[in-house]
Amino acid sequence: MSPELPAVALAAVPGRRLATLELARELERRGFGGIYCASFGDGMALCQALALATSRIRFGTAIANLYTRHVFDYAQHASFIHELSGGRFHFGVGVSHDAVNRRFGVQGGAPLADTRRFAEGYRKAPVGELPPLVLAALRTKMVALAGELGDGVVFANVARSHVPKSLAALPARKRADPAFFVGNMIPVCISDDRPAAAARNRKTLQMYLGFPNYRNYWREAGYADEMERVEKAIAAGERERAPELVSERWLADVSLFGSVAEVREGVAAWRAAGVSTPILVPSSATGNQLVAFEELFAAFA
Repeated sequence: MSPELPAVALAAVPGRRLATLELARELERRGFGGIYCASFGDGMALCQALALATSRIRFGTAIANLYTRHVFDYAQHASFIHELSGGRFHFGVGVSHDAVNRRFGVQGGAPLADTRRFAEGYRKAPVGELPPLVLAALRTKMVALAGELGDGVVFANVARSHVPKSLAALPARKRADPAFFVGNMIPVCISDDRPAAAARNRKTLQMYLGFPNYRNYWREAGYADEMERVEKAIAAGERERAPELVSERWLADVSLFGSVAEVREGVAAWRAAGVSTPILVPSSATGNQLVAFEELFAAFA
């Protein structure tokens, strides 16, 4: 039996929400392994729509920001989507980033303590049956918390070489449980023009290079010299130079780019590293998001 197709990230932007549901139905028709809704846009609303617009494909939030709604409100909505979908929904939640939260006018706190408080409140909410709770993580302490209180862990842009060390923070029984969700959002650009695909992924990752928590993670993952260069550029007011200061080795460890064969082999490598649900975040070297999905469909036809 051929391996399951990877999952795909999806977001519904204003003016394209109905078209996004059509795309979701096409992903289901083609047999992709899941749809996970990114933190920009209303991922919960999109998941509610997916519960009715699709019938078989698994889906979830990756992630919802735990600071933007009360835990009881989230639990009610998650339970509703869970029931509508027949159990296909995973509720992924996390603390997002300080810069994002400040833009929303939200004051973040201590990530571990706040995530623990949210998870405990979610479990206690008297709202009916709840979907699996998946916690977003980067560093090992949050991975361990996901293993303690969650039904899964979801990463974004982590280094494939570092995944085994990250997953070692899970309890052995969770690592061995096929029902425990392990996902990662992976930027992908499919093109025979490998340098152009690499350049596209560098642009995609530029925002994350600006986040201190990501730089600290990548430093831990073995890229201290590169993160030092990036931080010096930011301090000098040259933030836009960050993508050119990281190596192709780093880029190949945190994203997928190149030919169809390279990308398909990369998906298999992510699974071998322990990510049971690779979540592809497609971009195109030559066109817009619709072109990126056309390239993705052709690669996994």
